[in-house]
Order: sequence, then C-alpha cells, then structure tokens
Amino acid sequence: MSLADKRVVVIGGSSGIGFAVARLAAEEGAEVVIASSSRDRIDRALKNLPDTVSGDRLDVTDEAAVAAFFEQVGPYDHLVYTAGDPLQIKSFGDTDLTQAQEYFKVRYWGAFTAARHGAAGIRAGGSIVLSSGSAGARPAKGWTVTASITSASEALGRALAVELGPIRVNVVRPGPTRSELWDGSIDEPEEFYTRLGDKLLVGRVGQVSEVAQTYLYLMNNGFSTGSVVTVDGGHFLT
Repeated sequence: MSLADKRVVVIGGSSGIGFAVARLAAEEGAEVVIASSSRDRIDRALKNLPDTVSGDRLDVTDEAAVAAFFEQVGPYDHLVYTAGDPLQIKSFGDTDLTQAQEYFKVRYWGAFTAARHGAAGIRAGGSIVLSSGSAGARPAKGWTVTASITSASEALGRALAVELGPIRVNVVRPGPTRSELWDGSIDEPEEFYTRLGDKLLVGRVGQVSEVAQTYLYLMNNGFSTGSVVTVDGGHFLT
C-alpha cells in the first residue's frame, strides 16, 4: 500500500489540508498536481513542496475550465478534493442566502464537477476522496450553512461510490483543525483554537498533517469505498 509511482491530483492543494495531502503524497513517491483558484497561492505552495509537485490555476465553478484541466492532466490514479473558503458562521436569521449559495458553488458543486470530469481519467484501482466536516453530523448554532454543505458532500461521496464503481469514492470528515483556512476570518485565532481544543478528548485541535494521513489511507486502501472517515480528536464523544 503505497503511492509510489502514482499520479495524484489535489484540488485545493495550495493550502491547509490539501497542501498537507500533497506533501505527504509526494513524500510517499507520488507525482502530484495541485490546483487552486489563486496563482499566487500555487506559486507559494510549490516553493515548499518537492520537485515532483506541479500546479495549475483552476476555477472549479467554471465547468469548461474543469473539463479542460482534466484533459490536460491525462491519466492519473487519485483525485482529492479539499477546495473551499472559510464557511459562514451566522445565526439562521442573519444568514445571507446569496452568500450561502456561493459557498455551495465551490465546496459542493465544485466537487461534483471535478468528479464528473475527472473520473474518466482515473486508472484502474484509483479513487476519489472528498471532504466534509463534523458540523454535518453534529451541528451547532450558527452552523446551518456549514452543516448543510458537509452533509451534502458526504451524500455525494456515497452516491458516487455507487455510480462510479469500481472507482472507489470516500469522504474524510475532519473535526476542529488548525488551518490557514481560518486566517482572517476569526478574531484571536489562538484563543479560538484553545477553546475548541479544551473540549476535545485529546485536549487540542488537530494538525493538517494528521488529517492528511486519512486521505492517504483512503487512497491506499483498495477495499474502502462509500465510507465517511471521521478524524476529530474525540469530538463526537464530548
């Protein structure tokens, strides 16, 4: 079980969990292609990744661009989808419908479009790994949009496992994780992470490298499909 000599595409691979997945996959011997909506983020990421990683700008809300991207990529083995901006944390009454719909464009419809155009290039034994989040199964006040998107992503993963088999499709459900995804969207981030971590059984929030290991496990395990794997520091037990 190794990614040596495999080709891995990570959409959302310029930062956060996706960046960590790209790094671990490359260290395991894979040739990795990362994609992001920002050319600047791609260039910064590539400076800190092995030479076996390349990157392309991609707007996942543009279906023609997604189709062209996968045509350029050619045959490969695994698709990982981690793209998404920080999610909305607002009371239901204050939720802006237009903004909420925008979040779905990247996190849900982007994953849908990537799978639709990317599946044809996946070699035998390959897989797709999508991303959700613990809010879908354990929502809190203010997380209506987040819970909806993460739940939809998990349903998409299970449906695609049926639709695309024998291509394997799985979903990673991260719990509270320290990530640059939250930069600029929360005040006093260290206090935020400490408050979340104190509630977990392990006593801290997760690191992106720890969550990324779950994506590699699902790519490597040829008997896993249709699963949602939780990595959350015991969040569901508290």
